[in-house]
Amino acid sequence: MDKYINLFIDSLWPLFKAGLLFAVPLTLISFALGLALALLTALVRLSNIKPLVWMARFYVWVIRGTPLLVQLFIIFYGLPSLGITIGAFPAAIIGFSLSVGAYNSEVIRAAIQSIPQGQWEAADSLGMTRAQILRRIILPQAARVSVPPLSNSFISLVKDTSLAATITVTEMFQRAQQIAASTYEHMLIYCEVALVYLFFSTILSAAQVRVEKYFERYVVR
Repeated sequence: MDKYINLFIDSLWPLFKAGLLFAVPLTLISFALGLALALLTALVRLSNIKPLVWMARFYVWVIRGTPLLVQLFIIFYGLPSLGITIGAFPAAIIGFSLSVGAYNSEVIRAAIQSIPQGQWEAADSLGMTRAQILRRIILPQAARVSVPPLSNSFISLVKDTSLAATITVTEMFQRAQQIAASTYEHMLIYCEVALVYLFFSTILSAAQVRVEKYFERYVVR
């Protein structure tokens, strides 16, 4: 029993370190870029510029219709055959950002469309431009509506970063694989890394509640 306890303690910091150095930055950067892409895609989908609307629909269709793991392999292993070589970490960021952008564009689009049309018309009657209406009236309310699904997406992304191990990013799961391979204690190490992921997800879930309360002030009652 002491052997397992010591192994658990000894491997805990390397797993946390991999999470702090790779999983957390990968999650934050990918989600920030993906969210910006999602907002842009949602606004394009709501526009009247047909070619851009078709391009946005095609992008969402392709990303949502193919596995994230396959997308990562295409970016990291496939593009070099075309003369385009991307490092493991940037490739992971690109893959995760594209995925976040596609899925969350639908969340943001639905949130914007959930705002009553009367608010658009009232703001327009005051002489506000479309950009001003979006920035001052629509997006703050849409943000409140989209916080729960976007927060769930963020938490899911934390867990999805484990896929980066397949393209040689030394994040938590790959570090766990390395430790398990050297100690032959696969059950213990994989359960331990699962607990670490659970720890990060629990903290983010608590943060989600605080963010939702913050955006409550934008709710029209």
